[in-house]
Amino acid sequence: MAATDTDNSFRLQHVSPPDEEVAEAQNDDERHNGGGSNEHRRKRVRSLLGSSILQLPIWGFAMSYGVLQEYFMSDWELEGPVEITGTIGTTFNGVTYISMPILFALFVRRWSQWRRAAAFAGAGLLTLSLLASSFSTNVWHLVATQGVLAGFGSALIFSPTTLTLGEWHQTHNRAIAYGVTLSCKNIVGSACPFLFRALLDNYGFRTALRVWLAIAAASSVAAILLIPAPPSAETPVAYRPRSIPWHFLRHRTFYVYSVAILLQSSGYGIPQTYLSTYAHDVAALSQSSATLLLTLFNIPGIVASYFFGYLSDSSRVSLSASSVCLLSPLASALSAFLLWGMAANGSMAVLVLFALIFGFFSGGYSAIWGGFINDMAGEAAALNEAIDTGMVYGLLNGARGIGYVIGGLASVPLLAVGSRQSLGVFGYGSGYGPLIIFTRLTSAFGGWAVFWRTKRL
Repeated sequence: MAATDTDNSFRLQHVSPPDEEVAEAQNDDERHNGGGSNEHRRKRVRSLLGSSILQLPIWGFAMSYGVLQEYFMSDWELEGPVEITGTIGTTFNGVTYISMPILFALFVRRWSQWRRAAAFAGAGLLTLSLLASSFSTNVWHLVATQGVLAGFGSALIFSPTTLTLGEWHQTHNRAIAYGVTLSCKNIVGSACPFLFRALLDNYGFRTALRVWLAIAAASSVAAILLIPAPPSAETPVAYRPRSIPWHFLRHRTFYVYSVAILLQSSGYGIPQTYLSTYAHDVAALSQSSATLLLTLFNIPGIVASYFFGYLSDSSRVSLSASSVCLLSPLASALSAFLLWGMAANGSMAVLVLFALIFGFFSGGYSAIWGGFINDMAGEAAALNEAIDTGMVYGLLNGARGIGYVIGGLASVPLLAVGSRQSLGVFGYGSGYGPLIIFTRLTSAFGGWAVFWRTKRL
């Protein structure tokens, strides 16, 4: 069934009859309890604060992995080909995101009372996997512990806590709440590369991992305790829907946006992993400059996440979600084409400009998902169908995980092809040329939804 265009002022609170029943039950509690409104406000603040802090243990390692990748390339001490380490960061992200649809399905409904326990289990798995990786002797040990196990542990923290965040902001600008947490994620990505660089330079990667796992364990436990129980756990059973509505799977809108997310994420992880090594190998920049580029790559996302969340969730902006979806990938693709591809030896200024522009537009892409969900919710409302926005959000994250895996698997052979032929001093002529082209193309196609929504295909 074809999708219908929706009013841009449509809000996530009008998502489904089940969600409205829960919200109505909460409103009844507030009306009968004089201090209920203030209490709920405090809990919303706690959920947002706790989710923001959790961005440190969940994403700090993955968003700093380019620093570790550069360290491994210059100081490899394990068995196995060092090139395989290029897949670890994207494997971490891929496993994290691919696990989310299953975990969201498990904890979105009747298992909501187990969300805190699941988050604690994820923190334990993340800590133990990083500890095990500090004793690695072969490259596959790093892939298994840092890529697979740590990725699943992070997903086990992220999924239940994000569901809780969405419930507490059901009627209070959920897309903006997601944008705030994504901004905190980029703050983490901006600061942690310097932390990892200092630890690696002074103590080596084994001790660095043990220090990081201590930080991750302490921050995750504190943040999980801060997040209150979800409203669904406090709502009488009579208000809880019995099953997840899957009507949205019959509509093309879901698949169009999922494919767009998959394509964009395939290229997004490439600069995050290889920009530091490119700066060192091709541009002949120092290690500190290479680390700075990774930080500059993440800094713009602090503002971009809120900015694109606002564009996707504001009645004052006349842009549709598909139009906003085009803006981010197109600008990212142009920056890769005109800047990264033309960077040569000593091109620090060009690479800084690329990191800032690509980091802003690609880093804010996931904040657009609130607009995607608004479109699907509006379609469901027009057809009088129920839709569980938490489950939809989990499936969109799954599409992103598949994209990360594709990008990670493609990066190794693309780098191998590029290393066999040198055509010049610029980025396209270096061994990283195929990676740059791959990043440019996948970024551009991440905005294809606008053509479908305007019926140009």
